[in-house]
Amino acid sequence: MSATFRIGVDVGGTFTDVVCVASDGVTTLAKASSTPADQSEGVVNGLAVLAERLGLPLSGLLSRTERIVHGTTVATNALLERKGAKVAMLTTEGHRDVIEMREGLKPDRYNLRMPAAPALVPRRLRLPVVERIRPDGSVEVPLDRASLDAAIATLKAEGVEAVAVCFLHAWRDDTHERAAAEAVRAALPGVFVTTSAEVLPQIKEFERFSTACVNAYVGPIVSRYLARLRGRLAEAGYTGPVFVILSHGGVAPVEEAARLAAGTALSGPAGGVAAGVALAERGLGKDLITFDVGGTSTDIALVQDGEAALGRGRTVGGERIALESLDIVTLGAGGGSIGHVGAGGTLQVGPRSAGAVPGPVAYGQGGTEPAVTDANLVLGYLDPDNFLGGARKLDRDGAFAAFGRLGASLGIAPMAAAEGVHHLANVRMADGIRVATVRRGVDPRDFTLLAFGGAAGLHASAVARELGMRRVAVPVFAAGLSAWGMLHTDLRYEMARSELGTGGVPADDALRTIWAGLEAEGRARVASWFGGEVETKRAADMRYGEQVFEIAVPLEAVEWEAPGLAGRVIEAFHGRHESLFTYALHEEEVVLVNARLAVIGRLPPMPVPEAAAGRHEAAPMATRRARLAAQDTEVPVYDFGALAPGQMISGPAIVESDTTTVLLLAGDEAEMDGRGWLAVSLPQAG
Repeated sequence: MSATFRIGVDVGGTFTDVVCVASDGVTTLAKASSTPADQSEGVVNGLAVLAERLGLPLSGLLSRTERIVHGTTVATNALLERKGAKVAMLTTEGHRDVIEMREGLKPDRYNLRMPAAPALVPRRLRLPVVERIRPDGSVEVPLDRASLDAAIATLKAEGVEAVAVCFLHAWRDDTHERAAAEAVRAALPGVFVTTSAEVLPQIKEFERFSTACVNAYVGPIVSRYLARLRGRLAEAGYTGPVFVILSHGGVAPVEEAARLAAGTALSGPAGGVAAGVALAERGLGKDLITFDVGGTSTDIALVQDGEAALGRGRTVGGERIALESLDIVTLGAGGGSIGHVGAGGTLQVGPRSAGAVPGPVAYGQGGTEPAVTDANLVLGYLDPDNFLGGARKLDRDGAFAAFGRLGASLGIAPMAAAEGVHHLANVRMADGIRVATVRRGVDPRDFTLLAFGGAAGLHASAVARELGMRRVAVPVFAAGLSAWGMLHTDLRYEMARSELGTGGVPADDALRTIWAGLEAEGRARVASWFGGEVETKRAADMRYGEQVFEIAVPLEAVEWEAPGLAGRVIEAFHGRHESLFTYALHEEEVVLVNARLAVIGRLPPMPVPEAAAGRHEAAPMATRRARLAAQDTEVPVYDFGALAPGQMISGPAIVESDTTTVLLLAGDEAEMDGRGWLAVSLPQAG
């Protein structure tokens, strides 16, 4: 019987990674250059490379593929580059400036000269409509059709591509929002229309309005991209399901991703966190720091006790997105980050990146400024003849000349400039991990650093040493681990409803009614996506009566049907508050603000390949001169894919495959784990 396949696709700033897992568990990785102008082109190119590696025609590969899961940066790039749709906003008269006033705070509150960030929707396109619903759901001012028609006439005249309808207190009753949206759709067919209540039906006007505007801003671009992708895949012979991984780490059909486009803002990095959870389940360890170093950025997240942390209120490109999302720290330090002289005459690395075009100088595509990848090549960590398995030759002479120019501007030798760029990249990455851990009360020394992405293996040991960490793990498929992780996720639909009433926590029956309504709606939505097993996870946003913020409280462990439900929910809040802030106020009133429900559709589990047995330990395939600790050192080079389970390697050494390279420093002891990763033990400080 012919093998069937499941394919994960991760579009990065430089490369598009395509990972295929066959029905027997065998995993194959392919890479193609990303195509920023149209990411779907790079996706199909990557699939073609994958088919070639498997010895199949592209149509033959796709005809045997059960599902494709895709991570995209289309929404992220649109926000970062301010290249979204021309968007307008309809809002309650008198509230057009909510998204500009934000929450009254500047990102840097002590910088008195910091200019106000421009609003995503210009003021002339924030159009007032006469209407008002009160917080209790009663209508204070009916929807005035004349003012709505006048606003729609302005939308027509302006030629907008998208409209966000954001009315006051629509979280309680969205009747006016729905009526306005229907009128806009009827008058402006083809325009992307979204309402704040369908995107984020909960209190806090700025967060709801901002998220809806982001959804409208990126919605047309994401929708067009996904339509192009489906079209290209159909032309190539694929007619099966295509899922998109969303910011919360679950996947959804392309139609849902297009509807809730703001939920794809962290689509790509989410795959890496999902991979961390999957590897934790396979025995890597329950406490991991995911360390994903790609071409343009480094993404960092925590997996604690086998679970990834979720949060809300993320800011992407300066815009608030209050949807549920994985708690990921991103910094502009990757293989393409450019080394340059800063304003103070000192060496700097990033955040500017060479990206996919022109790429680092070594790519020979017109780049002139040296990047981190160029430094790793000049220092001897990369093989110029074996990059991407020899598919691309690297220009070491060109990279060295670029560091000559950089070094001359700093008054240092080219090799010293390359060492400086590599070291500064490590320092910036370590600082990013501190933001994700130390600043949140977590000691990174208790965690394993899971290093993946094409460039992570070159920096992981040095970064871990900066932090006093003792364990690093580098998967065999490190370069495509995010795409691999996407295949280990389930369908997920997040729901939230504000239930803030007169205060307190509702009685038992009222609580059950609230979540029963959410569950009925959520199960119906997920059932329209597939017919498999569905489960739910309850949570709530709660606070003490006098607090001005609420905290997320998991309710999975709360017994739901027995008497005394309200008391158990309150105790769950006290326990969560104490774990976060070291104290609980049992005498204070507890208030339920938002009810939350995650509806999860369990996709068939991924097959696990049989462990390799009887393989002999691999000898070094070569030696290479590398610059380590300011000295040239001859180090052994091992083939990553040839290492036998249990094989030990002492640093300094280099372990490389077609798609990634691992640099082991002096004192490192690495063991090849039969489950698919290189486990590195670092010497303890002191």
